[in-house]
Amino acid sequence: MTGLFSAVFLSALLFGAVTAAIPLLLAGLGEQMSEKAGVLNIGIEGMLLAGAYLGFVGAFYSGSLWLGFVTGAAGGAAVALIMALLCVRIGLNQIVIGIALTLGLEGLTALLHHFQFSRSYPRLPAADATVIPLLSDIPVIGPAFFKHHLIVYLAVALVFGMGYLYRRTQLGLNLQAAGDKPAALDVAGIDVIKTRTIAVLTTGALAGLGGAYLANVGAGLFIPFITNGAGFLGIVLAMLARGRPVWVLFGALLFGVCLSLTTAMQVAGINIPTDVIQMLPFLAVMIMLVLFGRRASLPAALGIPYERGAR
Repeated sequence: MTGLFSAVFLSALLFGAVTAAIPLLLAGLGEQMSEKAGVLNIGIEGMLLAGAYLGFVGAFYSGSLWLGFVTGAAGGAAVALIMALLCVRIGLNQIVIGIALTLGLEGLTALLHHFQFSRSYPRLPAADATVIPLLSDIPVIGPAFFKHHLIVYLAVALVFGMGYLYRRTQLGLNLQAAGDKPAALDVAGIDVIKTRTIAVLTTGALAGLGGAYLANVGAGLFIPFITNGAGFLGIVLAMLARGRPVWVLFGALLFGVCLSLTTAMQVAGINIPTDVIQMLPFLAVMIMLVLFGRRASLPAALGIPYERGAR
């Protein structure tokens, strides 16, 4: 048990937590924007999968991780476009369409991977880390937080950028009104459909980017169902964060710690069944829902289609 308190264990645990948290963070931030605008995006798991597959394929054939991130974000946005057309424009049930997209993308990405790579699982080279001088030399914390790919720091910066967007910009006010009082936004001359469409497409791009990070940096390869429910964790994060992006960050780190325990315990030489460790993120979700679920503040028009001109 002394391995639990060693520098190697703690550093591996925290490094793995950050790596596991980034897909959750990006998915949670995207879902938060959709929910603010009144769209319950259950299909975010499918967008993560699309981003993971297309991001891996883009990086694998081009040799560029950044091109992989672009193709992953584009893949997530393409799936989100379907969601926007069917749910925002046409007004179909958001939950049904979201579940259908997730199930469809699970099957489609698995089929495409098998068709393209058969039973092989090619790997990408290890991603280059951006080392922050001085801070990276701090014992335990330095290697865990300040030796990551540049996309990690950009994702954290995005948290504060979105906080500013929601509080200080007209677009942030429009998003809030689209979720709380869409009719009032319509009366003010702002296109509710366009506002919600922008939110959904942004959600898809962020989820796709998170999926690409998961495959290209976190795992270095794509396997079917690689997201393993990360999209649903992102939905929970968005609901519990009460519209605050910083809370999404803290929640993602908490779930990331749970997800990284498997690897960290193997590094420390602690033998615990993997199935027990894999339950921890979902156990944490249930605990958080019990403790904070009743206090979650959701938009009044969340999940309700809006017809332009309706009063």
